[in-house]
Amino acid sequence: MDTNSSHDYAPKGRIAVRHKTMVKLTLSALFGALTAAGTFISIPIPLSPVPIVLQNLFALLTGLVLGPLGGLTGVGLYLLAGAVGVPVFAGASGGFAHFLGPTGGFLLGYLFMAGVAGLIVGTPQADRPCPLWRIIAAALAGIILQYIPGVIQLKLVIDDTWLGAVTKGFLPFIIGDGIKGVVAVLIASRLRRLVADHLDG
Repeated sequence: MDTNSSHDYAPKGRIAVRHKTMVKLTLSALFGALTAAGTFISIPIPLSPVPIVLQNLFALLTGLVLGPLGGLTGVGLYLLAGAVGVPVFAGASGGFAHFLGPTGGFLLGYLFMAGVAGLIVGTPQADRPCPLWRIIAAALAGIILQYIPGVIQLKLVIDDTWLGAVTKGFLPFIIGDGIKGVVAVLIASRLRRLVADHLDG
């Protein structure tokens, strides 16, 4: 038995695991920064305290591309940055108070969106590509799920009826979010292959 070769494999294995972990953390940070970049697009809606934003597109894309753990980490980093005051929320603002306001439920919804979408598609693997139908299903589930905490908190904060909360926090956005979902699916199907190559490399 060659004991030297067994000792050689152990450090190489640890280096490979360490490298893969660093790649995952770097990708999560990059997607978190991409989500933060979406703050530069914020369009107010008449009669609604919730604006049209691009953050949810990037939060969805984070889960679709990186999978459940990477998705939660990327969006979690984005939310943490905003919570400590970095101006990454709608209107280039920040602070923990946003989580208690009318849009706070949607911010929490980004986390659910990325986590559930990532759970459905799984972590990218070069030898097991995710079928397009599963990416589409993940996008639909993520988009719908973001509205649940969003509409609930909107209703509670503005003290409105359920119909009023749905009218202000769901109906004006569903078409636009559907378009974002299509864009996210088209991009994710390509990026997942690139990410899988980096993780397996």
